[in-house]
Amino acid sequence: MSSNYIPQRVVSLQPSATVTLERLGLLDRVVACTKWCAEASPEVARQTHAIVADSWTAKSAQILAARPDLVIASVPYQAEAVGEILKAGIMFLGLAPHSLRDIYADIAAIARIMGEPARGQQLISEMQNEIERVRRATKDPVPKRPVVFCEEWGKPIIHSQPWVAELVEAGGGTFLGTPGSKSDAKTVAAANPEVMIMAWCGAGDRVPLEKIVEQRGWENLVAARERRIFCIPDEFLNTPAPTLLEGLRALAGIIHPELFPAHPRVRRIT
Repeated sequence: MSSNYIPQRVVSLQPSATVTLERLGLLDRVVACTKWCAEASPEVARQTHAIVADSWTAKSAQILAARPDLVIASVPYQAEAVGEILKAGIMFLGLAPHSLRDIYADIAAIARIMGEPARGQQLISEMQNEIERVRRATKDPVPKRPVVFCEEWGKPIIHSQPWVAELVEAGGGTFLGTPGSKSDAKTVAAANPEVMIMAWCGAGDRVPLEKIVEQRGWENLVAARERRIFCIPDEFLNTPAPTLLEGLRALAGIIHPELFPAHPRVRRIT
């Protein structure tokens, strides 16, 4: 592939794309990204990039001002802004992952477009190997697979995404409910999960665990009585990128503390 066709100025409207570019060693080609990218990729905060809005709110003029030759976004994104980007002759890559398989495909696509397909395959292999390592450790003779409730948003209550359900299963748990669906406090209470995990989008590690339990009347649930209610940083579970390995380690340490160490970024209810 000629270097003329390899993007050199990338605008990333999604933290997952920024993290992937960082892990591919291509962060130097990112000319603009969102403020959320800095939370998911600390290296971004140490470099100078133009800050633009996210996929849903970014305006085409703001994006075009960075003079990109590639824009990477994820659903939901504004059709009008995408149309302006395409009319300007700029390559646009739209991502919409649901499963780990989709995430691997997105990594491969980004690496291929950036002219580094081998790096992409290596990164995918590293993720797959680590997930499989944890999965093997939680197979028999592990005596029990606790029921785990994972919450992506609190008002309304929304179960975490399908890739989180896959990580919970790999970590030796049983995911409660339908991934990505809405629920309510009574339904969750009726299931009485043994472990509860909060990772609200955009909240970092600041989910108010004690307040949630009190407001929802969950004080007598097994997870509350045994203090097995936790907050995992948003970017560990909600960024469909290599960052998910940190989420996997956090989940494994919560679900089977007898097998895995506690992650230092995990917060437990007091």
